[in-house]
Amino acid sequence: MSEKISAEEMEEIREGFQKVDLDSNGYICASELGDLFREVGCPLPGYQIRELLQRLDRDKDSRINLDEFTAIFLEMKDDRMAQGFRKALNKKEGIVAIGGTSEISSEGTQHSISEQERFAFANYINSSLEKDPDCKHVLPINPNTGDLFKALADGIVLCKLINLSVPDTIDERTINKKKLTAFTTQENLNLALNSASAIGCQVVNIGAQDLKEGKPHLVLGLLWQIIKIGLFADIELSRNEAIAALLEEGESLEELMKLSPEELLLRWANFHLKKVGITISNFSGDIKDSKAYFHLLEQIAPDGSKEDVPPVDIDMTGLYEKELTKRADCMLTQADRLGCRQFVTATDVVTGNAKLNMAFVATLFNKHPALTKPENQDWFLESETREERTFRNWMNSLGVRPHVHHIYGDLQDAMVILQLYERIKVPVDWDNRVNHPPFKVAGGGHLKKIENCNYAVELGKNKAGFSLVGIGGQDLYDGNATLTLALVWQLMRRYTLNVLEDLGHGEVAGDDLIISWVNKTLAEAGKSSSIKSFKDKSIGTSIPVLDLIDAIQPHSVNFELVKNGSLSDEDKLSNAKYAISMARKIGAKVYALPEDLVEVNPKMVMTIFACLMGRGMKRA
Repeated sequence: MSEKISAEEMEEIREGFQKVDLDSNGYICASELGDLFREVGCPLPGYQIRELLQRLDRDKDSRINLDEFTAIFLEMKDDRMAQGFRKALNKKEGIVAIGGTSEISSEGTQHSISEQERFAFANYINSSLEKDPDCKHVLPINPNTGDLFKALADGIVLCKLINLSVPDTIDERTINKKKLTAFTTQENLNLALNSASAIGCQVVNIGAQDLKEGKPHLVLGLLWQIIKIGLFADIELSRNEAIAALLEEGESLEELMKLSPEELLLRWANFHLKKVGITISNFSGDIKDSKAYFHLLEQIAPDGSKEDVPPVDIDMTGLYEKELTKRADCMLTQADRLGCRQFVTATDVVTGNAKLNMAFVATLFNKHPALTKPENQDWFLESETREERTFRNWMNSLGVRPHVHHIYGDLQDAMVILQLYERIKVPVDWDNRVNHPPFKVAGGGHLKKIENCNYAVELGKNKAGFSLVGIGGQDLYDGNATLTLALVWQLMRRYTLNVLEDLGHGEVAGDDLIISWVNKTLAEAGKSSSIKSFKDKSIGTSIPVLDLIDAIQPHSVNFELVKNGSLSDEDKLSNAKYAISMARKIGAKVYALPEDLVEVNPKMVMTIFACLMGRGMKRA
């Protein structure tokens, strides 16, 4: 793409794409385009929809992906049809258009923000953190104003939200809470952004300054990612075995495990709705009349069969209310009786806000799944390993598409792996060597995926110089855990080292260079610790890491909080949690977990020291 896209523009483009992509599958199809124009009162005849789709669809797969959508936005300034498309986007319900200040903005580009999201997120924060004494200086947030953006500007609420979604991500001892200055606020925002990245949020285009200034489109995008990770945490077979009740005839457990949380939510809703003869295919158009919601509430309401859970009889009379907003309001009153009135207002239901309605359904699932694990079925479900989770979060934080939910199933067509090659500066021949989805099942879709996997291995061996002995494309396609992780680790390692090479004017970074830099920096700062290798037992205490952080940013570590001497496992974990959060706080994008330090996992230890070295070189 010849024109440079600013972070703000990219966020606007992504937001516009999500507004049209109602089923959130990463593509816009003809029916979604038609819905958009119909919804904003400018229905287009079918031939015009098809003409527009053909114009915008670069790879001729009869749908538009985000890259194509981005290209459209750059070219639409003097194109009448494309301008009509943008006008339709801006008229979509609940959007406040805000003129920006960048060069592009002054040429007539607008940032669109969803007031509905701002309202929903402010209320969610109010109810989730109302009892937290560290947040009382900004809570409750008035959801009807821009107070949300001011409330997040010092980083405290963001850090608390991250811990709400993934408990223990941030060591509370590292959050600056009192008498904040510009510098300590910046530290909090670094801590929040680097921790968000570590749990799999894409923060590539967001900086601490954007959060401090409260740039609405960037703040709302980050908030949604953090909240969604928490909402979806238990919509996962290995963490909730009762989900096996959603197995369909002839379907294997492996196939069920491959479904994304969004797909599982839809499956769950339909599992209950089919008892009353209803099915839905999305959380936008299909729920606008509240009928599906009324019936879903009736099906999942406690019936008194569980001890300590009193029965709730859902009042269905609101279903006969003719006016849709009033009907939605009656439905939400019933949801409130189940403790689930969250994320949506009656207007959000009637306008079919897909994002907020999905959050509402996730809340229903989390509080009242109403599922029973099938009996007489013994299976062993392996939870995601720590290593798998770290790799998955790393990939997602780089903004790969599709979002990786299950590492092996989602890498099976190699599309994500090929995007990762691009991130480590290995060119990919997208036009001639890559088969693009959708893969037609009939006629050898699997062969096309295997070809992609073969190409991914070939790139690793010939262009990236990876050691891939005994790894073939078939192994990636089959989801061979050991061999897939071996490739992903080499991608992550190269990504980490590239950052150092960029800072070190091209000097080839490797383990020896990092170790010697660590020891030199520690010695120059008068620290007594040092490391011989990334397997050094002393790393298990986290003291070399904390000493290095203090050497890079003097007086940042409070050594009164650090346990010394003969350490129990609990002491080691306490030090490790403090070290990982401190690294993120001083600006190192660390993906590793405290347990990696305690157990001295050499791979992840290397990434921690490399990230700190990168931070130290920036300060030098």
